[in-house]
Amino acid sequence: MREGPDIARLAALIGDPARAQILTALMDGQALTASELAEVAGITLPTASGHLAKLTEADLLQRRKQGRHRYFQLADADVAAALEALMGLAAGRGIKPVRPGPKDAAMREARVCYNHLAGRMGVQMFQSLVQRDYLLERGEDLKLTPQGSDFMADIGVDLAALEAGRAVLCRSCLDWSERRSHLAGSLGRALLARFETLGWMARDEGSRAIRVSQKGRVAFDGHFPV
Repeated sequence: MREGPDIARLAALIGDPARAQILTALMDGQALTASELAEVAGITLPTASGHLAKLTEADLLQRRKQGRHRYFQLADADVAAALEALMGLAAGRGIKPVRPGPKDAAMREARVCYNHLAGRMGVQMFQSLVQRDYLLERGEDLKLTPQGSDFMADIGVDLAALEAGRAVLCRSCLDWSERRSHLAGSLGRALLARFETLGWMARDEGSRAIRVSQKGRVAFDGHFPV
């Protein structure tokens, strides 16, 4: 007798190599067209369309229309967190890409994970916030403390706007390369956006890797000491 959700069907959807490439390509939170995703996965457009239909039907992707174009992106943060956890599991079991890319070291240092900061620097930020009691951990739950709110205001994050939104403010996400938590949720996204505005960080075009300026590294370490 079967009990619980059908994880076999979900695993089969994610486990197809082309679909895995498509999902991974959307891990930075951006939306891409079917043609762009076909190129990333190395498959034809009709084949990509079939894969995209299955992923959309399973609520792993959402489809958006703008003008004549249709775009696809991950359905929500839960899908991104599940993919990040699977990457960590694969790395922990020694399952590595056949051809590691030149961005691998940069990806481990700092990368985009569904519009928030991941990698070594993302984990450093999370640990710093927890160690200074700006974030309280209660199992899987995270809470921003009053001291944390003051810190966010000082760094230029509009907490009132974030709290007025429907997205969860703080949530932890298991980092695939560090195997420790980094900060997700609307606060995690706002912090990365703030770092970009300040010129500390910039997204590397064509990759999830984040470039960190010399000024940004010094400022980041000053704000998030461990």
